[in-house]
Amino acid sequence: MSLDRREKLIDALQERFEKNPYRHAALDWTKVKAQLVANPAKLWSLGELERTGGEPDVVSVDENTGEYRWMDCAAQSPDARASLCYDRPALDGRKKFPPKGCVMEAAAAMGVELLTEEQYFVLQQLGEFDTKSSSWLKTPTEIRQLGGAIYGDRRYNRVFIGHNGADSYYSGRGFRCSLKV
Repeated sequence: MSLDRREKLIDALQERFEKNPYRHAALDWTKVKAQLVANPAKLWSLGELERTGGEPDVVSVDENTGEYRWMDCAAQSPDARASLCYDRPALDGRKKFPPKGCVMEAAAAMGVELLTEEQYFVLQQLGEFDTKSSSWLKTPTEIRQLGGAIYGDRRYNRVFIGHNGADSYYSGRGFRCSLKV
């Protein structure tokens, strides 16, 4: 990452941090920034979240490790990450009209992880997300083994977890990520 791009990214992250103090009331930006600067590979991953429209923001700190948890905080699931099926087996198994790729490989290429169902509920306590879209979530093995995958959205002032076949894809469904720095 070029120095200019790095500085612009850190500035954007700081601006978002300052505009949304309710997401991280007890955290100090100076310490968060120091962690970012000390971890260039993870800063690159945050840059990918930013580039694809995720609007990452820090939401917590692990008191044991000192790592900061970042999550996609865009109001809607990022359009740049939509129209993907869940994983490679689902993509390979889709014979008609295959999508351009799969969520699990896209997340791995960015160096991030999909939000779990539990993390999605935590995110939804910080605001109202996916009111017009939905987001693939990390699917429990027992569901994936049966051919399914889960997603989350918010409708009617309530958070829902739904399911589809892992090979399905929709223009209104992307994926949200998490990263520890």
